[in-house]
Formats: sequence, C-alpha cells, structure tokens
Amino acid sequence: MARTRRRPARVVLRAVVTDIDGTLTDASRRLDPRAVDAVRRLESSGVPVTLATGNVLPIALALHRFVGTTGPVVAENGGLIYWPEGTGGTVERRADRRVALRAWRAVRAAGVPARRLFTDRWRESEVALEPNVGLPSVRRAVRGLPVTVESTGYAFHLIERGVGKLPSLVRALGRIGLGPRDCVILGDGDNDVAMLRAAGFAVSFPSASRRARAAATYVTRSDYSAGFEEGLKESGLLP
Repeated sequence: MARTRRRPARVVLRAVVTDIDGTLTDASRRLDPRAVDAVRRLESSGVPVTLATGNVLPIALALHRFVGTTGPVVAENGGLIYWPEGTGGTVERRADRRVALRAWRAVRAAGVPARRLFTDRWRESEVALEPNVGLPSVRRAVRGLPVTVESTGYAFHLIERGVGKLPSLVRALGRIGLGPRDCVILGDGDNDVAMLRAAGFAVSFPSASRRARAAATYVTRSDYSAGFEEGLKESGLLP
C-alpha cells in the first residue's frame, strides 16, 4: 500500500535524481526498459535526470550515455562526480581512497572474512565489500578510523568520513543552478536516506530499507521500475 507524507509548500520540481540498482533495475539488477522509457520521457520534456549511485563510474557513465540522461553523475556514494560538459566531461574525486584502503586492512586484521567486490578494481574513492559478513562486524573493525560504512543493500561501502551522496549531490546540482529541494529523488538504500530527506519530493519502494521508506515523501505500491514510474507520476513530473 502506498504512503504519502505531506509535500512541502511552494516547492517547484524541476529535475530528477535517481539511484540505479533496485530503482531503474529489477530484483536481479537488470535494467528495465520501462524505466529507460520513463527517463527518456522526462528528458524529452526538459526535465534533467541525474544518476546518484554506489556503483563505479564506468557503469554509471555507460547508463548515462546509453539511456540518455543529461544531469551530472554522482558515483561511488559521492566519492566521484562527473559533469557531462562538452565531449569529454570532467570528473572530481571527493574522497581519499587511501582512507578506505586503511579501513579495509583493519577489517582483514580483525579477522572478518569479508570479500571485496569484483568492481573494486575500478573504484577510485572507496572500497566496496560483498555483504557476506555482518555489517556490525565491519563497523567494529574500523571503529576509530575516519571512515563511514554505508550499506546499499547490495554491498558495504568504506568511504572517507564526511563524504556521501548528499554533499556530492549538492555540489553537482549547484553547478547547474539546482539543489535537492528542486528535485524528485528516488532511492531504496540506507545510503540514500540523507538525500531523500533533502528532496523536494522523495520516493522510495516497498523493497527499500526501513530507513529509506521512513525518509520518503511517497512510498510506492509497486517495486523497482514500476514503482519508479509510479513515484514520478505521483510527483507530477510524469503524466
């Protein structure tokens, strides 16, 4: 059953920010054509779409180009920002990966049998672990280090403290004259909570984490891409 919180007064929604895994994809993390169609309808109507993901920049950049989004890209949970300026674009690194690597060594030294994700070979600002161990054990191992452990539901991310999707999103949007309050923001993980709370209209899903659902303006009836389209219609940005 859908749930809606009161929408803030005098908010004019002008853009969309969306997570990727579990939002534009199905439960198996396959990109859903219905979500692609919804994004292209938004872009055709002059609504820029920004991707904000815990995934690596090569994956996010491929979606940005092949799906046709025009907004900036926030990757690695805010560790990287990509602005699609000109033909090449520019990248800003927002976190020191040496901090994350130090935390990874602490996890190993504590005897926690965590494994790094296959995509870690392309990460520039963080370390991501398979969720094959308990999150509390990882957090205990890095206690006292200047690092945050974020859960996306698909992985655990070790990233320099103070870095996250929201602060990088604020910077990314600011460069194009927008802020989170101007946006519909869609997400399903604990790492999306801060930006959902800052949104003009925040959408989450039945399959989302408890904290993400609690932060949302609207929790959809449907999951994944069907919920993505439903939430955008509820916001008024899609007919």
